[in-house]
Amino acid sequence: MAKWTVDQSHSSVGFEVKHMMVSKVKGQFESYTAEVEATDLTDLTSASISFTMDVASINTRSEDRDNHLRSADFFDVENNPTITFTSTSITKDGDDYSVTGDLTIKEVTKPVTFTVEYNGKGTNPWGVEVYGFEAEAKINREEFGLTWNAALETGGVLVGKDIKIKVELEVNRAA
Repeated sequence: MAKWTVDQSHSSVGFEVKHMMVSKVKGQFESYTAEVEATDLTDLTSASISFTMDVASINTRSEDRDNHLRSADFFDVENNPTITFTSTSITKDGDDYSVTGDLTIKEVTKPVTFTVEYNGKGTNPWGVEVYGFEAEAKINREEFGLTWNAALETGGVLVGKDIKIKVELEVNRAA
């Protein structure tokens, strides 16, 4: 199996959640590492994929909100500095893949399945082959111990329980 490097300047690990039941807040983790091993990236079924996100690097474009997310009310960064995902099985589903793995947030590990779309491959200006992928999954944040919320006077809650995780990757063979 070959090792593949994630080009972080052309990749992202993000999320979105309902806010006040009327809009969505989007954010991303600015710092993460990823390990991808595969014989051939045009067929992910043989791949092994793992991610580690630095929770302190969370960025929702609001410093106050980011600090609240880092606090014990949410991620408790002091005691839980990372979120990890490690694939356990990958199956092909038409043109897409289902990548199932163990997601760990705040010491809670649960299986999560990402739908992964292969976007193709190309050659960058330096002659290096690059491969593109998009992945998405939905989790219930409360199942991972992220239960803080506030009731709204008009009914409903401040923060939705469903989180969409969105990953965009550009990878190339490790040197």
